[in-house]
This record gives sequence, C-alpha cells and structure tokens, in this order.
Amino acid sequence: MHEGAAAEPLRRPPGHSRRIALHEQVELVRRRTPERIANRATDDVDAWLTCQGLERGMGPERFDQVLSPAHAGHHALRLPSCAMSPERQPRRRRRRRILIGVAALIVVLIGAGAVFALTRGGDVSNPDVEFHAEPTQTPAPDAPARKHKGKQADPLATFVWPDYGYTKDRRRYLPASFKVRPPFRRVWSRVDSSLLEFTPILVGPRLYEVNNQGYVEALRKNTGHRVWRKKLGTLAASSPGWGGGRIYVALLSRLGSANGRVSAMRPRDGKILWTRDLPSRTESSPLYLNGTVYFGSEGGTIYAVSARTGATRWTYQAGGAIKAAVSYSNGNLYFGDYGGRVYAIRARDGHLVWRTTTHGSHFGLGSGNFYSTATIAFGRVYIGNTDGSMYSFAADSGRLAWSKGTGAYVYASPGVAQVPGGRPTVYFGSYDGNFYAVDARSGATRWSYRSGGRISGAPTIVGNIVYFSDSGMRTTTALNAVSGRKVWEFHKGAFNPVISDGRTIFLTGHSTQYAMRPKGIRATAVLKPTTAREARQRQRAHRRKARAKSKGG
Repeated sequence: MHEGAAAEPLRRPPGHSRRIALHEQVELVRRRTPERIANRATDDVDAWLTCQGLERGMGPERFDQVLSPAHAGHHALRLPSCAMSPERQPRRRRRRRILIGVAALIVVLIGAGAVFALTRGGDVSNPDVEFHAEPTQTPAPDAPARKHKGKQADPLATFVWPDYGYTKDRRRYLPASFKVRPPFRRVWSRVDSSLLEFTPILVGPRLYEVNNQGYVEALRKNTGHRVWRKKLGTLAASSPGWGGGRIYVALLSRLGSANGRVSAMRPRDGKILWTRDLPSRTESSPLYLNGTVYFGSEGGTIYAVSARTGATRWTYQAGGAIKAAVSYSNGNLYFGDYGGRVYAIRARDGHLVWRTTTHGSHFGLGSGNFYSTATIAFGRVYIGNTDGSMYSFAADSGRLAWSKGTGAYVYASPGVAQVPGGRPTVYFGSYDGNFYAVDARSGATRWSYRSGGRISGAPTIVGNIVYFSDSGMRTTTALNAVSGRKVWEFHKGAFNPVISDGRTIFLTGHSTQYAMRPKGIRATAVLKPTTAREARQRQRAHRRKARAKSKGG
C-alpha cells in the first residue's frame, strides 16, 4: 500500500537488503585479496627472485637492482635456504592459483559493474514491437436525456464512473470539454474520519467511497450529504466497483481476522447482499464484467466470482502477492505481482495467455515488485515497478517494447491518453518527485514536471488537463496534458487525485472529499467533449495571438 497503510513494509523491494549484502561481500573480497597477496605472495615472489639470482650467478650488485633497498636486508636473511629449498615448485603452483583467483575476481567485478550500469534504471527500447493506432479520443459514454414534466433532464444525471481508472482497461482518461479546467470554485467539501487513499466511483447522483478504516459511504454528488454509511472491515485501500446494479468492495482485513473479504452491496441503502471471506488480504479494486467480479489477493490468487452470489467461477495462482487491480481488454485480464512478473490470462476461464518478467533490480539478476495497476491501450500494457521503471509490453505476446527508468520507486499506475491536439502519451509519477509524460509508442520523454515530493498515486486526465497528487507535499497539481505547463495547484492531496462527470471535478484529499466546478459553468450546463478539430483550431488561434503579441512587444 501507500504511505500510512498497514501493508507498507511489503513495498520495500524484496532483496533490497540482499543487494546491500552482496555489495558488502564484493567489497570485502576486494579488500581481502590484496591483503592475502601482501602477506603471503609477495614474500614468495621476492624469495623466488632471490633464488633465481643466485642460481643464475647474479652478483650482489645485480641482485640489488632486482630487490629494493627496503627489502634487501629482509631477503638476505632468507638467502641460505634458497638454493636448497624443496618448496620452490609448490610455491610456484600456489602463486599461480592466487594470480588466477585474482584475475577471476576482477572479471566478476567488471561483469557485475557492467550489469549494474545496464540495469540501474537505464531505458530500453524495442521499436519493432506492435503498436495499434486508435481513434484520436476515447468516446465518451452516452447518457440518455430523459424528460421530466416537460423539461429536459440533466444528461449527466445518469453518468457512471464505474471503476478505479474509469474504463475496464484502466486508462484514467475522460474525454471532456476543454472548459472543464481551473480556475475552480468549491461546490462542497466533506471531511472523513480516516485516510482516503483511493478515489470514489460515481453512479448517477451518488458517489461511493471506501476509507482506510473499512467504512463504505454513499454521498450525494450535488451536495456532499451522506446517504448511508456501513463498516465492512478494519482496513481497506481500494476503490469500489460497480456493475449489475451492485457495489463491490474489497477489504484488507475484516472484523475478527487479519485476512480480507469481498462484499456486494445494494447501492440504494448499503445492504450487504453477499460477502466472501478470503484466506489472505486484498487491496485489489474489484472489476465487474458480464456477471463476474474479478480481483486479486496478497495470497497470489486471482478470483473470478459470481456477481450475484459470490460463488467461485475459477481461480488462478500467480507467483507472488497481487496488490493491484486487474485490467481487462479484448478478452484478457492483465496484472503484475510481487514476484516481479506480468501476466495475461483469459477472462472466461483463467487460462494463461502469457507471462513475462523484468531484470531491472538485484544488479540485473531479478525484478522489483509490480504494485501498479496495468493500463491497456494502443495494443500495449503499461505498468510501473518498484525497480524504478515504467514498462510497456505488447498486449498480445508480452514482448517488452520499452522501459523508462526514473531512479526511484514507481508505485504509480499510469494514465494513457491521446487528448485532442496531442499524441499518444503515458502519464505517471515516481518517488523521485517528478511527473512524466512519455511517448506511448517509444517511451521517449515528451516533458516532465518537478513536484518535489513523492508521487505514488495514479493520475487522471479530464479533457486536456492531467491531474496528479503528491503524497510528500500533500498537494494536487493540474498540468496541460500536451505541454506540461502548470495551470493549477491545490494544497490538499495525497494519493489518487480526481474523478469527473464532465462538468464537476471530485477531488480526493488526504481525508476530505471536494466537489469543484469551473468558474462560470452552471450546475446544469451541458458541455460536449472538445474534438480534435476544435483543439487544432484553438492551437492555431493561440499561435496567432502569440505572434501578434511578440510583434507588438
């Protein structure tokens, strides 16, 4: 989990202390080897030179040229034994073994240094890996406009943000009007009793959120007033999911047990419809799809259960703890584990499609942990790792397309979008305090923004604005998604920043939920998503204005 959560110790990359131990061992061997040579081999070599000098008839003058004055007296004491020494051949063999050992050690050190240099966060690029072009923007969901007493109903009254990451492939991108941007005015705010690590979901007129203490709460999106509140467990770190008319909640621990559970609730009043106790903890935000709910667990198991009853349809056992949510695209589920592997399995039966790993940790001999939830877009899988890199794999085959190193943990799940007027881009933050925008095809940096703290949560893209939170600085920042220019900063924030219905921004602070609306936008305004053509027109107008300003100056 993120900062402040109970499972934080698991986030230290396994083998971290082992890397330090290995480093100490290498240094120890490097120090001890010259000591052995100095204490044992030097005397043998110099004594051998003395013997060779006597056997070859070297006079004292020539012999003094071979041995330094500092050692001449020392070896003069050994001269009587040289001519008759029977140990000359064993000493030669011992010297040869020492020299071979030293050479082998040097080779190992050079090899280890080369591996470390190649894997300590360096970037990888395989440009021939498949990349699928897509429409310039993801279609916004249509909300039926119903009439009520002769008046046109609010088209956003039935809008749904059903999952962590908005879509089943977890892109975290909502096409919206470019008018949905700062400056904002606050509509309402509501303080919670505990940490809000993950964003809520939005179903029609209500927000549903889960706090760190295992409370599930329903709020009216227009006012922030509480509708109902239920305690399902003692610890949670995930967003709920929605589908089939129900809310699904995953818990790290339940009452009376250190293990977790998954429950289904009725949205109207929070009534528990079924609950499923688990043999391990889970912080995997549930995913509903066609009557089945999918989630992972720290026991390394992916579960597919009936959305109606909670009964198991199938399970898949991975090689390490699964902390993240599963993502869905084209019939497959994608996820990473704490064993350093990324998987694609079939959603209908859990059959393994492919499995791969990385080598960005342990001096290139192993992988870090995948805490990040995968994002599927453009025929690729994008996922962050605690070895300090963001990775891109081919969704069909698992081939590595590229990796982008940051030098610090990448817990953050990426957001992926091609906003109108922009190009396919992956957005993510790192523990190095930087927020990155990279080319979705190649991993090349488009721009980066220095935040200064620790970024461990996922970003959200709304219209042409990308939002992220900095848990170290406790801020939420809004940047232009194309240029990286800062357009707004709010001094509240922690992990995952915002969701939206295309008119209002719902911002999650450390323990407070906010609703904000752009200034000048009415509560019932209907704002259509900006198109790529409109974005190009705006860009041309902006360039003309900039040229005119420069000429006038």
